Amino acid sequence: MPQLTEADRGLLRGRNYAHFVTLDPGGSPRSTPVWIDVDDDAHLLVNTAVDRVKDRDVRRDPRVAVSVLAQEDPYRWLSVTGTVVELVTGDEAERHIDELSRRYDDTAWVYQPGQERVMYRIRPDRVRRSG
Repeated sequence: MPQLTEADRGLLRGRNYAHFVTLDPGGSPRSTPVWIDVDDDAHLLVNTAVDRVKDRDVRRDPRVAVSVLAQEDPYRWLSVTGTVVELVTGDEAERHIDELSRRYDDTAWVYQPGQERVMYRIRPDRVRRSG
């Protein structure tokens, strides 16, 4: 697994938005802006709701790409192609979306009735960076 630098981790743990790319049923890329995170084992973390289009894409084909750029310096960026190696639901996914909401919006996550959250653990297979 390629190594993430401390600068990479800082970018992923900052208040920087990412683009999450999945593959549609025909194999074409589909990009969605998302909140992004990284765990202590250098897996990228993306959180969404079960059965959204990106969730269906990931469950069909776990190959994904993520790009993130620094809000304060868009010439500093990170691009990762990888594989979703774990789908986490339940309390852990709920806690994670709350952490992200507090980071990005300065507010607690508001539970949406009937919505189940899922967190993807993404193993980086290739990492590119600038800045």
